Amino acid sequence: MRTIISERQRRLGHELKKLREQAGLSAGEAADRIGMGRGQLSHIEAGRTSILSDRLRHLCHVLGCESVPHMEALVAMSEASGKGWWSAYKGNIGSAAMNLAELEAGAASLRTHEALFIPGLLQTEAYIRTIFSSPKLNVRDIDEATAFRLERQAILTSESAPAFHAVIHEAALHMRFGGPTVLREQLLHLIEVAQLPNITVQIFPFGADLDAALSGTFLHTITPVPELSTIVLDHPAGSLYLSDDEHLALYDTMFDRLTESALAPIGVRTSPEELATKDSLALIQHLLYTL
Repeated sequence: MRTIISERQRRLGHELKKLREQAGLSAGEAADRIGMGRGQLSHIEAGRTSILSDRLRHLCHVLGCESVPHMEALVAMSEASGKGWWSAYKGNIGSAAMNLAELEAGAASLRTHEALFIPGLLQTEAYIRTIFSSPKLNVRDIDEATAFRLERQAILTSESAPAFHAVIHEAALHMRFGGPTVLREQLLHLIEVAQLPNITVQIFPFGADLDAALSGTFLHTITPVPELSTIVLDHPAGSLYLSDDEHLALYDTMFDRLTESALAPIGVRTSPEELATKDSLALIQHLLYTL
């Protein structure tokens, strides 16, 4: 039995339980149909133990999973070792950060809304260190935590880089963590990374409607099989992972509303008409002028 259950392992069990309940089968009935004890299936659904790939495919058929991509995605989740570049930080970095790195590694696209911070994947080293230096965060090893976050950012320039779309509230651009110099470097970096083809950055201005206030901060990690995507919410008690269909649909709609209300994405402008446009780049350039 596992003593520590990762989000991937918990999610696999959750998906199997959801399929079983949709099929109208009890744990005992489903277990009988694949020659397994009820207790063993319950442990699998709780993420406490693994299941062989062939038996998992058999279980999926019994539970009425007819989508081959969905079934194979579940098999891939089961077969994954959970090891990656983040494994080198095991024991030094909290489980929430490890889960986040693994979720990002398996994502086809990432969509995030931030209200008071620049998204972690777009932060400069000085900005990161300023945040982790806060006594209220109680970070044990600032160097280690900073290195971990910087290594997470490599996913955006990897060969299989996911599409990354960030909507950042204007308030985050005014938070002078580390002082004007750190903020200026951070804003310039934001403009630079937004030029990458897989990165879209939009600013949600103070003058927009209520969408940002009603949406809160969240990260939507979208997998090749959208039904297996995850919403990550951070709060003082730890990370919360939402994966039910209604939550995925809700946050998908909320993000679409945010993008519609936000300023046009950061981009390179050359023509006089473009220079006169009130967009995300123009707002950041104005703030840079005041620093």
